[in-house]
Amino acid sequence: MAYEIPVTQARAELADLINRVVYGGERVVVTRHGKPLVALVSAEDLRRLEEVAGAGEEPVISAVSGLHEAASTPREHGRFGIAAEHRGTGPS
Repeated sequence: MAYEIPVTQARAELADLINRVVYGGERVVVTRHGKPLVALVSAEDLRRLEEVAGAGEEPVISAVSGLHEAASTPREHGRFGIAAEHRGTGPS
């Protein structure tokens, strides 16, 4: 669970918040009007987050690049209200 603090208070207590994150292992969420704006996390937490984010990107990109364009039928155009059709970049 993260410790939440308003941005005005966080400004005044930044050095203390940094110490809580680095030495206390806490995560701090800075809020404005009760809504989360940013989070203070340790450099180690950030490294782990970036590892997880980076590991998940390649399979998605590979899966999307492997998709092929599917042709729609005239019946689908009327059913879904499609007024125009993209014909691709190839020669016509």
